[in-house]
Amino acid sequence: MADSPIRVGFVGAGANTRLRHIPNLRALPGVELVAVANRTRESGARIAGKYGLQRVEDDWRRVVEAPDIDAVCVGTWPDLHRDVTVAALRAGKHVLCEARMARNADEGREMLAASREAPHLVAQLVPSPFTMEFDSTLASMISDGRLGDVLAVEVHAGQSFVDRNAPLHWRQEAGISGNNILSMGIWYEAMMRWLGTAKRVTAMTMTAVPRRRDDHGNWHEVKVPDHVDILATLGGGGVAHLRFSSVTGLAPQTELWIFGSEGTVRFEPDSGRLTAGRRGDRELGEVAVPAGQRIGWRVEEEFVNAVRGREKVTRTTFEDGVRYMEFTDAVSRSAATGQTVDVADL
Repeated sequence: MADSPIRVGFVGAGANTRLRHIPNLRALPGVELVAVANRTRESGARIAGKYGLQRVEDDWRRVVEAPDIDAVCVGTWPDLHRDVTVAALRAGKHVLCEARMARNADEGREMLAASREAPHLVAQLVPSPFTMEFDSTLASMISDGRLGDVLAVEVHAGQSFVDRNAPLHWRQEAGISGNNILSMGIWYEAMMRWLGTAKRVTAMTMTAVPRRRDDHGNWHEVKVPDHVDILATLGGGGVAHLRFSSVTGLAPQTELWIFGSEGTVRFEPDSGRLTAGRRGDRELGEVAVPAGQRIGWRVEEEFVNAVRGREKVTRTTFEDGVRYMEFTDAVSRSAATGQTVDVADL
């Protein structure tokens, strides 16, 4: 499809689809936005009218099976990611699927298997955005030995007080979100880019509000934790302590620390500040990241270029998606059993 138009259909049009995928795809030459199927026809019609899509479908299968669609953007909640992705790939469509990959690793592996059965098709996951502009610098600082051996890693995310009266959010419904907890998976995905995968995890979780009402006033049991603490053994031998929480009011802003035998790195995503120091320094200093290395969000461009055969997907492959889903599964098993759990690899 190096020169021919790429005709895109959308299954689900969540916030990220509306904010990024639709406008960014529409801005690329040779891309046509054809159809959308959302949770209701009314919401789909609003999307089509606002963004100039050609038609609205009542059933997502009509988008996946449509002969005038070449690629499908999956913007649903995680409970549909597997079904839509597998159906789209089997129908001969390229797929750009929203993160998190699926509800669990088994579903992710089904998606990976479907992509491997159709190697001529592009299968891409929307990547974690937190560290994109700093990934190259962080990876090089670790790989070139500036930090020495990585011994310990700290990630703390969350600065809110628990809201006991808030209605049930879809991210708190295990049937929709699966084993995904808060920003855990999205941070782990970013960490894999420079630290590799974890080997073992020990986790403890807490659900501060065990029951919530939905928008219609019906009560539901909440099974997705409000707080998780994780100890993980990294492939290189270091240890990571990861905390993701919606109950830590007035906590410090989200930050990442990497402690090596010869140096330390601190990353503050809210301010985009990267600082580092080496043995003998009195304090951390700013790390200058050249503009050419600050490669930010280019997900839609990468997807279209991959479809046209001009580059390969790096952010994010289905293989890496399965890796972060295996991590989320291991965390859930550890929390449920009180045992340390090995993280399965591909």
